[in-house]
Amino acid sequence: MKIKKTYSYALWSAVYLTMLTVVIALISYYFFSNYIGAVSVFFSIVVLFVISFFIIQYRTEHFIYRRLKKIYEDVSILDVNDLRRDSVTTDIEKLSKRMQRFVEGKRLEIKSLTERDSFRRDFLGNVAHELKTPLFTVQGYILTLIEGAVNDKEIRTKYLERANKGVERLVAVIKDLDMIAKLENDGMKLNKDVFNILELVQNVFDMFEMRAKKRNIILKFDRIHEFPVFVKGDAEKIEQVLINLIVNSIKYGKPNGTTIVAVESYNENKFIVKTIDNGEGIKPQHLSRLFERFYRVDQSRSREQGGSGLGLSIVKHIIEAHNETILLKSTYGEGSEFSFTLEKAK
Repeated sequence: MKIKKTYSYALWSAVYLTMLTVVIALISYYFFSNYIGAVSVFFSIVVLFVISFFIIQYRTEHFIYRRLKKIYEDVSILDVNDLRRDSVTTDIEKLSKRMQRFVEGKRLEIKSLTERDSFRRDFLGNVAHELKTPLFTVQGYILTLIEGAVNDKEIRTKYLERANKGVERLVAVIKDLDMIAKLENDGMKLNKDVFNILELVQNVFDMFEMRAKKRNIILKFDRIHEFPVFVKGDAEKIEQVLINLIVNSIKYGKPNGTTIVAVESYNENKFIVKTIDNGEGIKPQHLSRLFERFYRVDQSRSREQGGSGLGLSIVKHIIEAHNETILLKSTYGEGSEFSFTLEKAK
């Protein structure tokens, strides 16, 4: 059987000390053979103790260093250059804590890489699914027309309109993907200026008034504002945020419901803009993931409603680019409130 490393270490330490003891005894006997007494014995003990201390200290450090170096060489994620011999001591507790910190750092790094890989796989799968559905739809209508339906004017018009809707959805997905890629890779260039947030909200209301009427949803402010509310930010980007939030409230709001936008003072330096609906709300288990790309609370219903599945992710990127905060509160069955802060104009 292979001798344990600790036994080997102890054996050789014992051999060295025994040999040292013999040498000291012989020297003492040679020089003090006629005067052996208490003084010579005491002298021998002191010398033996001092020399033994340094030998054991050196041997211990050398033993630990060689063992750790072997671990660093065997484990590919550890860099042997990170290990310094002068940092290795006999303080096992301190050494253990140092190694635990190192291992914890590597564990977090591996966890991060694993999560990124999982996220990449999910993202590619979602992109493929988002593109596949409208592509197959468009392909089906075109094939039907090629096979003879093109001769029927009514069917031709209907199928071309449906194919066009599929193409529009593809374009929307591609545009949102392009925006997400630019936001994450190149960052977002903001053209900050002072603007009236109430006017911007009203413009978005006017833009989607007809869509809201189709579902009998009323778009309104929480109260009548006598004076403008001026904020500082990129008006075009904030308009995109409002568009995404209000369109979502129309899509997932209850028929005959309301979408309310409130602008309130958040603190001394910021306003908070709230988009409140009395729709179906969101279950608690979905709240933490709602701003992820392509994440959908109800897959089947979301497909029917259309959209790229990137709207809330884009909202989050825009608000964070402004160094602001986006908040979400929702009660399932009662409605949702999306809110974000904006800097007050001074």
